Amino acid sequence: MKPTILAPNQIEHFYRGGDRIAALRGIEQTSEYQPEEWLGATVSRADHGDIGLSRTVDGDLLRDLVAADPAAWVGPDHADAASTSDTGILVKLLDARQRLPVHVHPSRAFATSHLDCPYGKTEAWFILDAEPGAAVHLGWSEPVDRDELDRRRDAQDSEWMLARMNRIEVSRGMGVVVPAGTVHAIDEGIFLAEVQEPTDFSIVLEWSITTSTRDESHLGLGFETVMPAVSVDALGADALQRLVSRHDLSARSGRATSVLAPAADPYFRVLHAAPPAGETVALGPGFAVALVLEGEGEFVGTDERLAYRAGHVVAVPAGFGPWEVRGTGSVLVATPGVGWPHSLAAGGVE
Repeated sequence: MKPTILAPNQIEHFYRGGDRIAALRGIEQTSEYQPEEWLGATVSRADHGDIGLSRTVDGDLLRDLVAADPAAWVGPDHADAASTSDTGILVKLLDARQRLPVHVHPSRAFATSHLDCPYGKTEAWFILDAEPGAAVHLGWSEPVDRDELDRRRDAQDSEWMLARMNRIEVSRGMGVVVPAGTVHAIDEGIFLAEVQEPTDFSIVLEWSITTSTRDESHLGLGFETVMPAVSVDALGADALQRLVSRHDLSARSGRATSVLAPAADPYFRVLHAAPPAGETVALGPGFAVALVLEGEGEFVGTDERLAYRAGHVVAVPAGFGPWEVRGTGSVLVATPGVGWPHSLAAGGVE
């Protein structure tokens, strides 16, 4: 079964950005508020109909293709997935030209008990470009009192929240895993690839810098219900270090290299495939979303092959079999987590 090239899928949002997405994908940006592109998405934005769903260059919804033949797309264990169109991951490009709000995503346990969904929203960021001094904010640098956090949230005290979060200056090739329940925000000036569990669940603590309201910031459950999903513990230096990785995107190797910390492995993986001249990089079978950062060549499977070039986004089906990246490409390959979908059916990880 042959991989499928996906059409551009930039999303209108409340925050500015998108020019670096357009440049990478070789498309025209039609609004300064197109800061995200959803890649290989078989789920849509919360409460936004089909917005976010990926289409092939022929116009077919990837969701519908997967649902029509889940064994070919996901593999023989597809019955353990959450639905016939579930691929286990959602990948995005995010180009922030203004700071994103302080927010949190729920865990699988919370989503299962309150949102009728087996997925939470653990995510990870892989930095493709960043202006000097740009940073992400991840976790509390000191324990926070829950009652005080409630008061500061209601007062929309952004300064208080950001001052108590870990600030990490980022640069190209850095990976940051964001566990569910962990407060986080992203500075302006950062261009990244995001891989996450396939949901759009957010608890927004700082809605005042968005177009949303307080009533649109708690998943429709009320803050009394969702705030226990927000960790108030400090994320210490050792724990923070275990979430951060660094990778040289200019390096070339005959093996695919993981670019995220091992903490991501139960949820998703992101591999860098950049073969040296005359060599290939081998990848295992299974659903994947491939983002070509530069170069050109071929993806070669058991019986099929597909030509690629810089800017392509490709949905790779399990039916492609074990495959290789050939040519001059620098390719990010995102896959579901280790043990998926059995880990999901068994209750997964927290």
